[in-house]
Amino acid sequence: MKAWIFQDDRYGDEGSWSVGWYDPDSGKKRTKKLSTKSKAEKFARSLEGKAEAGLYCADSRKRWSEFRKEHDTKILPRHAVKTRRVVTSTLGNFERLAKPGLVKSVSTAMIDAYVVKRQAEPGKKKGSTTSPATVNRELRHLKAVIRIAHEWGYLPKVPKFRKVREEQRIGAVVTPEHFQAIYQACGVATMPGGLAVTPQEWWQALLVFAITTGWRIGEILALRRADVDLKTGSILTRAGDNKGGRDDIDHLPAEALEHVRGIVGFEPMLFAWPHDERTLWVEFRRIQSEAGINLNCPDADKHTCTDACHVYGFHAFRRGYATLNVDSMAASTLQRKMRHKSFTTTLRYIGLADKMKAASEKVYVPEFLKTKSSG
Repeated sequence: MKAWIFQDDRYGDEGSWSVGWYDPDSGKKRTKKLSTKSKAEKFARSLEGKAEAGLYCADSRKRWSEFRKEHDTKILPRHAVKTRRVVTSTLGNFERLAKPGLVKSVSTAMIDAYVVKRQAEPGKKKGSTTSPATVNRELRHLKAVIRIAHEWGYLPKVPKFRKVREEQRIGAVVTPEHFQAIYQACGVATMPGGLAVTPQEWWQALLVFAITTGWRIGEILALRRADVDLKTGSILTRAGDNKGGRDDIDHLPAEALEHVRGIVGFEPMLFAWPHDERTLWVEFRRIQSEAGINLNCPDADKHTCTDACHVYGFHAFRRGYATLNVDSMAASTLQRKMRHKSFTTTLRYIGLADKMKAASEKVYVPEFLKTKSSG
């Protein structure tokens, strides 16, 4: 970008000088009036230097509140519903703690100060503070928003985002012994109600489906009856229902397909849950309590433990799927079936990379289910 200085007679002041240049983003001609020739020359050199260094900012007076409205109108609607909630919550926390005025005021120092304040806030569990994983998730979304401000010419440079160190944990992994105990305890379930199947049949089918597919609980509950081939066991997860954002086809083992056939009714969703979503987790904890599940809480020294700390979450079945199939499934196949965008994520679920072996695509099925099926 080339800037030039000139005297403009329109201002009626023979001593005034101005700087002219063409905005590199819009191509529009811009001018700025200064009082002396030396100031005009200095400003022109500054403009050229910023443009060459990639620090040129077309609209450095844009207020954060104005940018936020523009972002929420043009960018936010493009995201999935869950992502919108996270982005909105993240920006709300940033505005509450960092209080940005102008967009150009957002700096590395401001981001670092925000992280310190956010980490000190109460976490979800009593007695805890905001977890490093939560802070890093917010930083990822905040960085994406800040990049848009830079691309729109409101911020000369994207600041650095220093992530908080996280403990590299795999998380709870359901064991075959615990799976069998939970499966056999499903008779205590009283929900879901009002369906053509008993709660016990519903829960047993859900758990077998989870351990033999590795699907996330949201994907399972979103599975349509029409997307299941009861003859071949082919199942389709739709792009709008999974985290991978793409349609994908999987196949159920015979034992899992037998359970699924037993719960098929007239509801559009295969695993219909006609209750409040929160009660799904409450009922799951009650089943595990009946099964005698009592896990150690790895964060007992960081927060006040609750009943939820000592039982499995649904994601434990996804981890179980990965670890129980690592020796019988190729690494690339496992990544595809779990719909991980990054192979590193698959390695985290597997735990140890040296366990990876090229093998068949045979899916692990609990031994007691095979015995029951053959009997």
